[in-house]
Amino acid sequence: MKKEEQKRICVILAAGKGTRMRSKLPKVMHKITGKPMLMHVIDTALAARAEKVVVVTSPDMESVRDEIKNRYNDAVDNVVQKQQLGTGDAVKAAESVLAKYKGNVIVLYGDTPLIEQETILSMSGVLDSSPDTAVAVLGMESALPNAYGRLVMDKKGGVERIVEVKDATAKEKQITLCNSGVMAVKGSVLFKLLARLDNKNANGEFYLTDVVKLARESGHDCGLVIAEARELMGVNSRVELAFAESIAQDKLRQKAMEHGATLIDPLSIYFSYDTKIGKDVVIHPNVVFGEKVDIKDNVEIRSFCHIEGTKVHEHVVVGPFARIRPGSDIGESAHVGNFVELKNTKLEKGAKVNHLSYMGDAHVGEKANIGAGTITCNYDGFNKHKTEIGAGAFIGSNTSLVAPVKVGDGAVIAAGSVITRDVADNSLAIARAVQEEKADWAKKFRKKK
Repeated sequence: MKKEEQKRICVILAAGKGTRMRSKLPKVMHKITGKPMLMHVIDTALAARAEKVVVVTSPDMESVRDEIKNRYNDAVDNVVQKQQLGTGDAVKAAESVLAKYKGNVIVLYGDTPLIEQETILSMSGVLDSSPDTAVAVLGMESALPNAYGRLVMDKKGGVERIVEVKDATAKEKQITLCNSGVMAVKGSVLFKLLARLDNKNANGEFYLTDVVKLARESGHDCGLVIAEARELMGVNSRVELAFAESIAQDKLRQKAMEHGATLIDPLSIYFSYDTKIGKDVVIHPNVVFGEKVDIKDNVEIRSFCHIEGTKVHEHVVVGPFARIRPGSDIGESAHVGNFVELKNTKLEKGAKVNHLSYMGDAHVGEKANIGAGTITCNYDGFNKHKTEIGAGAFIGSNTSLVAPVKVGDGAVIAAGSVITRDVADNSLAIARAVQEEKADWAKKFRKKK
């Protein structure tokens, strides 16, 4: 009979100052794939079916707590570690939320954004595997252990103790099995063990890692889960942030290709954490996707495009050198060409904006054609106004459409016009000065000069 899976809560330690980031922004709020590192960890914890997530922050991180509240409401609790006295003290700060909790408690870190939900589930599974196992440690093999704590194993393959590098002997420093910091502890024993911690070590801190030794002394077993070092990397500097970004982007690129997209030069394409890419999509080099982009099947995105907050329907061609800003919706078989910018604009099926144009706060009807150099003058210095262009309309090159304005179905706008009033269906609108010609004027001008 399969053993029933225990419920779990995830505690995320996020109170670190992050001085090496050299930033006024809290370390855990620096972004990977467009999302703060802390929110990556919270989302992974929730995906791993955590009943609740508890984030531990420092007193001066009010902005972080506000952001958590705005994003997650009651799914995430905030607690404050009043003084930074070590990882053990940080978990203790969550006692007000977890004191009576008997399920599994997984301790994670807000600056370790690449951890995966399968790893969290494996940690919880080790605790579920035996009534004698009270603690599970997440380890990794490292050829260059450097500052990582070392895992000292017993003869049965359990974790005997964790030694911080500053407290390790020369022999212990030769161990390549390292501690990631992530730990799972049964809620029924967690705070009993934390109450026994002391700070008699090189840093004068209360180490969460000492829970292993204390659990063993109390007759409990301590299990081990091993994951890839890249998944468990902590981010403490801008250099490490860039490295974590590269790892995360590689995963997103691989996922896109596995799901049927062609990336001509994968390393030059950057995705957001939430980018959706359909099948038979072709993405050329040097394309950047911001948040909330949904690309349907059979789309071609040409080089040097930047797209954010946009839905792109089937059989669309975008670019090269197009900028598509939030609120845009590009209909089936539409074309958006080189040096075109869209902002909060809907292009209906088959519409074309092929060169050097700006469409802002606009609705462009089915099979309408927008000539080169056309702009919607949507902002009057105080408010944004809407431009409506009807189905089958033809907008001549170098036209300015001064919003609010409506161009009817099938209407034609003469090149070089400045349109300030509505244009009726199937009409020709011309709004430019009458051309004059003065014979020999140029010859006389040059002679005078």
